[in-house]
Amino acid sequence: MTDEYFMMLALKEARIAYEEDEVPIGAVVVLNDRVIARGHNMTEKLKDPTAHAEMIALTSAFNYVGGKYLPQALLYVTVEPCLMCAGAMYWGKLKRIIWGTEDEKNGYKKITASNWPFHPKTEVVHGILKDECGQLMKDFFNKKR
Repeated sequence: MTDEYFMMLALKEARIAYEEDEVPIGAVVVLNDRVIARGHNMTEKLKDPTAHAEMIALTSAFNYVGGKYLPQALLYVTVEPCLMCAGAMYWGKLKRIIWGTEDEKNGYKKITASNWPFHPKTEVVHGILKDECGQLMKDFFNKKR
């Protein structure tokens, strides 16, 4: 199983969000090469600004393992996490966080460019299927205009 494989699954979640007229971001949580949780943005549907793909996937993963830490888990998300989601990832003590495209407007780096918001043991990888993830976001916002 590769990062590209799991990012494709996150993209599948993002496409569900797109079809539901949500900002098209998707996430999956992987443990031992197996998807244990998935999520996509549901802020409009739930009328909840915290219902980001990562938060939904993380909540499901915590419930799956029966604990509040995921030190061996990987989280794949199509777009750079916002500061709120980065904080949840910090507290979850994830092993790896992998995202597709950067989010210059709302990503965690906009607010905390000089600080590392993730757990010190967390590895971060970005740019996996960057073009596909970015294009879905562009398509969504072009459709809105």
